[in-house]
Amino acid sequence: MKVSIGIFLVLVASAASLGQKLPVTIFLAGDSTMAEKQLEKRPETGWGEMLGAHFIDGKVKIENRAMNGRSTKTFISEGRWQKIIDDLKKGDFVFIQFGHNDSSKDKGERYTPPEDYMKNLVRFADDVKAKGATPVLLTPVMRRRFDKDGKFYDTHGEYPGIVRKVAHDHDVPLIDMHKLSEALIKKYGVEGSKKLFLQLKPGENPNYPNGVDDNTHFSPLGAEEMANLAVDGIRANKLKIAKYLKK
Repeated sequence: MKVSIGIFLVLVASAASLGQKLPVTIFLAGDSTMAEKQLEKRPETGWGEMLGAHFIDGKVKIENRAMNGRSTKTFISEGRWQKIIDDLKKGDFVFIQFGHNDSSKDKGERYTPPEDYMKNLVRFADDVKAKGATPVLLTPVMRRRFDKDGKFYDTHGEYPGIVRKVAHDHDVPLIDMHKLSEALIKKYGVEGSKKLFLQLKPGENPNYPNGVDDNTHFSPLGAEEMANLAVDGIRANKLKIAKYLKK
């Protein structure tokens, strides 16, 4: 009997040791600006695809669950959020970035009224905390928008402010991609910022034979720049995963 108990304790200790060596998983919950792209959509790139390269190999695993066209409402209704919660383990992180589609009143299946958007974000934060993991709220990244006078303007209305309020009121780390990406786009300027987005001339890429003028989705350069901003936010918030970032 003593031998059996001893073996059992060794097995438990071994399992615990193995568990400690498992990489921390960062789940990404969001829309097309973050999501992984299909080959036929390249060179369009979600910034979430670039995040993993910033971490030391074997320390952090990126689970990019972001999906094109999703709002908080559809991410919940399609069961995508519950799947993240089911797969979440203690010590993991969930980066949550929505707003582009929630604010689209002209797309009823996606549109999420501000009060529901807030409730959904609170639910997301609470669900993650209940699993012993860390939620991180991110405001939506900016679209490239300049008026005829070259002045930058925003299209997200009150939604970024709601993210900031939920983060403040519920003690959730915030990475303000909205403000950070605005500064970045302005830095590149009216013409220079085009290279951050999916902008192609006719015949330049076989996936877009007629060209494309997309000021929402990113080029590989734009995705990398946005990922850099997220990494800056990880460091600024002093998140535990910051120690796994490459120097």
